[in-house]
Amino acid sequence: MVVNVTGSETIAVRAAAQELGRRLGREATFTGEEAPTALLSDSAKMRQRFGPPAMPLGTLFDWVAAWVRAGNPLLGKPTGFEKRDGAF
Repeated sequence: MVVNVTGSETIAVRAAAQELGRRLGREATFTGEEAPTALLSDSAKMRQRFGPPAMPLGTLFDWVAAWVRAGNPLLGKPTGFEKRDGAF
């Protein structure tokens, strides 16, 4: 069985980048424009199998911002968020 492991909340990549930037005291900058449609993952099966996420989204943003501020290692790999074919 394939299960999409995502959060319960729907958040645009732009909004996530802006929120992380806010937590880091930086303004997010973007190139290009969003498409009028979005690729969304349905997390219903994941929630049914594992329950709701244990952490709110804001806590995850706080953790990522703290990690980056501390200068901890990053993977340096592309996100693939610019792809529209669903193949990551």
